[in-house]
Amino acid sequence: MDTPLSTIAVVGLGTMGTGIAEVLALAGREVIGIDISEAAALGAVASLEASTARAVGRGRITEEERAAALARFRTADALQAAADAELVIEVVPESYEIKQQVFRELDAVVSPTAILATGTNALSVTRLAAESQRPERVLGLHFFNPAPAMKLVEVVSSVLTAPPAVEAVTALARELGKEPVAVGDRPGFVADGLLFGYLNQAAAMYEANYASREDIDAAMKLGCGLPMGPLALLDLIGIDTARTVLEAMYAESHDRLHAPAPILGQLSSAGLTGRKAGRGFYTYDAPGGQDVVPDALTPAAGAEAGAGRAVASVGVAGSGTMASGIAEVFAKAGYGVVLAARTQEKADLAKGRIAKSLERSVSKGRLSAEARDETLARITAAGSLDAFAEVDLTVEAVAEDLEVKQQLFAALDKVCRPGAVLATTTSSLPVVAVARATARPEDVIGMHFFNPAPAMKLVEVVRTVLTADEVHATVRAVCGKIRKHPVDCGDRAGFIVNALLFPYLNNAIKMVEQHYASLDDIDAAMKLGGGYPMGPFELLDVVGLDVSLAIEKVLHKEFRDPGLAPAPLLEHLVAAGCLGRKTGRGFREYARR
Repeated sequence: MDTPLSTIAVVGLGTMGTGIAEVLALAGREVIGIDISEAAALGAVASLEASTARAVGRGRITEEERAAALARFRTADALQAAADAELVIEVVPESYEIKQQVFRELDAVVSPTAILATGTNALSVTRLAAESQRPERVLGLHFFNPAPAMKLVEVVSSVLTAPPAVEAVTALARELGKEPVAVGDRPGFVADGLLFGYLNQAAAMYEANYASREDIDAAMKLGCGLPMGPLALLDLIGIDTARTVLEAMYAESHDRLHAPAPILGQLSSAGLTGRKAGRGFYTYDAPGGQDVVPDALTPAAGAEAGAGRAVASVGVAGSGTMASGIAEVFAKAGYGVVLAARTQEKADLAKGRIAKSLERSVSKGRLSAEARDETLARITAAGSLDAFAEVDLTVEAVAEDLEVKQQLFAALDKVCRPGAVLATTTSSLPVVAVARATARPEDVIGMHFFNPAPAMKLVEVVRTVLTADEVHATVRAVCGKIRKHPVDCGDRAGFIVNALLFPYLNNAIKMVEQHYASLDDIDAAMKLGGGYPMGPFELLDVVGLDVSLAIEKVLHKEFRDPGLAPAPLLEHLVAAGCLGRKTGRGFREYARR
């Protein structure tokens, strides 16, 4: 079944269809763009002319290559124009009725050997194929927006798809300079299947008034290195589109994590569908605009809740990587720091780790030798908590164990002066349970730094129902002085970042358990299709599978949602001692150092 795919029809000339047509024309294919709307066809031609002109201006193609690409693109208003196409890619609206009508009409027009591809990301390819006279020639070809820039293409097979058809479009995707990944037929496929569950949880978090839209988005950008926050991304995708995808996912999975958050339906019904409407979670300068403008929900610049306490000196309890990183951050910002560990030897080792970190900064030109020396001089290593007697703020960074932290805070309560702020860096334990170990729970707050603390800009500021406003204001002000971005959240499992990140990681593991896609394809899909700096399995191995399992268990226990139950594969790997990079084996194997 030799299919060269040199003539390709694209049905539907919206943003996605026009982008796909551009990619094909620039790659030397004859492209027939089909749309019943004359305005859409004219818009596609204008868009192709403009984008190729920009490419010439940037030196990416020559004027001759531009002229040739434009000559290879023609438009039509009827499906009969696809008669000679060897591949037809439909990107019409996400509706079974519309897509099935297109496929029925194409059956009567195209060659028996032509491949019919749907660009759906939410509907069943199998159901669409079953309506065709040649279901073995029907598959999914899911490009990502904007198609000219995004490298990922998901090639979706149904149980009816013939392997030669898959091979032909996979080869085409590679010739287009894309990275094809092979996936089975289920709503969302890989990238959107993982992405939309995460987006849905972010919308539900906002709807519950747990955190502001700005803090949710900042937390995921700064805490996970994502290019956009989830609520801004929902506005870009289209809130109505996201709801359609989630409805399709929920219809198949019956997983509550996929049940669309009510706010998505409310915004859609109100016509507040995101950027295209000029308003969604945020307000934009115009329908279709990109610039966010202030609205009634925008925080006032520099507004803080009340005055805080003066902080000149800081105590850091612990001797591990996080403790030394936090001490380095405060010392760089000019604070006097007492770094206390269980023994003087451990404290000295922790200070030595800071000295090495500062030396690396000097060698890379990020810090002067004088600043290094001044920073190190501000740090006093101590082998006892008694050294915290006069500090204004104490930050603990000891083992993630509730009993250990409670014992520490009971000791801090006796040592630290009245009015000192006591902060825990816990990422998964209830801050209020730590606070209750003291006689002054109003002075206790969460300051969740991210590792490595000197590099990561985010701090989740976690106040309990007992935390004083003055303490909250103090910590917010301190975050500004140490050049960290504070986000406010309440005292519940996972806070913002982990509560959104770990269900996504857990769902990726479930995909592998179900033999839906490979580790490599899932990692590639999320990096290329979602803009993630690391794929989920790369990240799990870096974080540590034991740490990940512990957080999953905490989330499941707190929210009691069956969809949050840790994937059995994760539990099995941890039981086998395969904990990730630190043991040389997790989801992948690593060379021992």
